[in-house]
Amino acid sequence: MEEILEIRDGCSTPEQLLKSLTFARYLKIYKTTFIKNLESRPASRQHEAQPKIEFIKSVKMREIVAILDHSGKNTRAKNERDRDLVRFLDGAFHHYRGSAYSRLVRLQNSVVANGKDTPESVKDKITRKAQRLSKLILKTRRRMLQKVGLDMGVRRTQSMTVPPNVTAGEISGHYLNLPADYVSLAYVPLTIAADIQTGVNYNTPSNKRALPFYELAHNPFKSSEFDPEQWVSVALQVGASLIVAYLHKSRGCIEMEAGLLNLFPFGNIEELQQGRRPDGVFIFGDPNARDEDLGYYWDDENQLLVGTVPNRDPLKYFGYAKKPILTLHNVLAIRNGEIPLHCGCTRYVMRFGEKSGAPYIADMLVKADDMGRVVLETDEKDTVRPIFYGTETGAFACLDGFSEQAKLLMQGREVGYNQATGSNARQIVPVAEAKEVQDGDVLDILLYMNNFTLIEEDGCTISIDMSVDEAIDSFRLGERVAAGSTQTHRGSKESSYWANPFPLLQDGDGKVLHPDLYEKFQENETLFIAEMKNRVNNKEMILGVAYSQLMAGAYKDNGDEDITRCGYANREEVEQKAPVRLAEDLIGLIKEKALDKRKRSGGKIDQVSITVALVGDSRTGKSETAEKMEGILSLQLI
Repeated sequence: MEEILEIRDGCSTPEQLLKSLTFARYLKIYKTTFIKNLESRPASRQHEAQPKIEFIKSVKMREIVAILDHSGKNTRAKNERDRDLVRFLDGAFHHYRGSAYSRLVRLQNSVVANGKDTPESVKDKITRKAQRLSKLILKTRRRMLQKVGLDMGVRRTQSMTVPPNVTAGEISGHYLNLPADYVSLAYVPLTIAADIQTGVNYNTPSNKRALPFYELAHNPFKSSEFDPEQWVSVALQVGASLIVAYLHKSRGCIEMEAGLLNLFPFGNIEELQQGRRPDGVFIFGDPNARDEDLGYYWDDENQLLVGTVPNRDPLKYFGYAKKPILTLHNVLAIRNGEIPLHCGCTRYVMRFGEKSGAPYIADMLVKADDMGRVVLETDEKDTVRPIFYGTETGAFACLDGFSEQAKLLMQGREVGYNQATGSNARQIVPVAEAKEVQDGDVLDILLYMNNFTLIEEDGCTISIDMSVDEAIDSFRLGERVAAGSTQTHRGSKESSYWANPFPLLQDGDGKVLHPDLYEKFQENETLFIAEMKNRVNNKEMILGVAYSQLMAGAYKDNGDEDITRCGYANREEVEQKAPVRLAEDLIGLIKEKALDKRKRSGGKIDQVSITVALVGDSRTGKSETAEKMEGILSLQLI
C-alpha cells in the first residue's frame, strides 16, 4: 500500500510542490524503498550500505524546501550537504519516472450530476492536468539542480516527461446502481475517464497463468471486510456487459489498471446517469480472499455476477485480470442465449476495380483480438443472421511471434508487462476502435485455427471442403499445441472445448465442468449450428479449418523430416513463414467471398464487408496471421 502514490493536491509552483502533502508521502516511499534495498544487501557489503542508510534517514523536508528559498552564500560544508540532498532527490526523480506508480485524480461529479462536463471535456481536463504536473516536476528538478550548481553545460532532455502512470477523472461510486448487499463498493470513487502513460513496462510477481477461474458455490465478496480506501474502480464496457473492476492499491495489483484501460472501453456515462445496474463486478487483489475464493459466483437474488482474485503473488499477472473479466462477459453472454467465441475477428472492407471489377482489400478493421460473441438476430425481412460483436479495443500481445516491424508499430501506444522475462513477455496495445467493436456485423467466414498440423509446401492452408458437422467437430475438440504460457508444457498438445471460451466448459477428457452453463451453451449451440447449416447450404457463409502451423515446429510429434518435406529449413523457420502462407490463402478466400457477396446483391454495389472470425486459444496464430496480412497488403507505412 505504501508504495502507491495517489495525487490529489493542486500545485502550480515548485515551492508548492515541495511543500505538498503528496511530495512528503512520496519522499517517505522513496526513503523506505531505498533503505529496504540497502538492508537486503549481503552482510559483507553492509559496511558500505550503513553510511548511506544513515544519510537517507537524516533527509528532512525542511532542508529540501530551504534549498529553493536560499539566495545567498553558504559554507562549503553546507554547499556539499545541499548537493548531496539534490543528488538524492534526483535519484527519487528517476525512481518516480521508472518504477514508482502514481495516480493523479480529479473529481468529476458534475459529469453525472448536472451535465456541465462531457466525457470528452473530462478527458481534455485530465490530460491538461497530467501535462501541467509533468512540466512542474521538470521545472522543480531544474531549479534544484541550478541552486546547487549541478545544472552545468549541455542540458540533456532525454525525451523526458514525468506524467503520472494514470490520471483519472472520477465520480462518486454512489452513482452506480449497486444492490444493497454491495453498498460498501459504492464508497470507492469510480473512474470514468483517464489519461495513461504508455511506453511503460511493469514487472509483476508472475508472468503466466496456472490456476483456472471457475464457478464458485459461494459468494467470494466479503462486504464487512471491504475497506473502500484501499481500492480504485473502473467502469468497463465489455461487449454488451457493464463490468466494474475494483483493483487493490498495492504493488502487483494496481499495475493492472493501466493495462485494463488500454484494453477495454469505458462504460457508458449516459447509461450510468439513467441508473443502469452493473452486470458484473470484478475484485482483483482482495487481501481478505482465500485461495478457494478464486473464481466467479452468480448472485441470483441480486442478478449480479461476482468475480474475485485473491491477493497472492502467483496471481499477480495481467492474465488474471483480463481472462476473468472476459469470463464474466462470456458467462453473461451464454446466459443471454449467445455464443462466445475465443477468436480474432476482422472486418475486411472490399472494393472492386472500376474497369476490371477485381476485388481488393481497402481496409482491415479489427472487431476482436481475443474474444467476441455471436448473436442470432432477426432483420427487418424476418431473416435470422449470425451477428458478431467484439469485446476489447486492445490486444494482450505475446511478443514472441511478432516481427520487428510489428513491434515498432506498437511503440508509443503500449503498456508492457515483464519484458525482462523473455518468454511470454506481453504488451497491451490498442488495435480497434470502440465503435467497430461494439457494432455488429454479419459473420461471413468462421474458421478453426489448427496450429500444429503441417501442410505440404504446395498445399492450401485452409480446408472448407467439409460438412458443417465435421467443421463443428474441430471447434468442439479445440486442439492446439501450447507455447508454455499456461500449465501445459511447450510443444505438447491439449484439447479445450470450443477453444476454451472461458470458463472451460469441458476438460480434455470430456468431463463437464459447469453443468448448468454447459447445458445452456448446448441449447445456444443447437440453434447456432442449425443457422450455420442453413447459411452454408445457401453459400452465404464459409465454415472450416485454417492451418496456421504456428507451433508445428515446436510440436513434439512432428519429425525433422516432416519439417523439411513441407518446405521449411528448420523448426525455427516454421513460426515466421507459416503464418505468411495462411495469410496469402486467407486473402484469396476473402476475395472470392467478396465477389460472391457482390453477385448476390445484384452486382452493382461498389463496396462489401467480409467479416472473418478465426477461433483458437492462445498462440494458435490469430494475431500473427493478421499481422502477416497487414504486411502483405501494406496498409500502413512506417
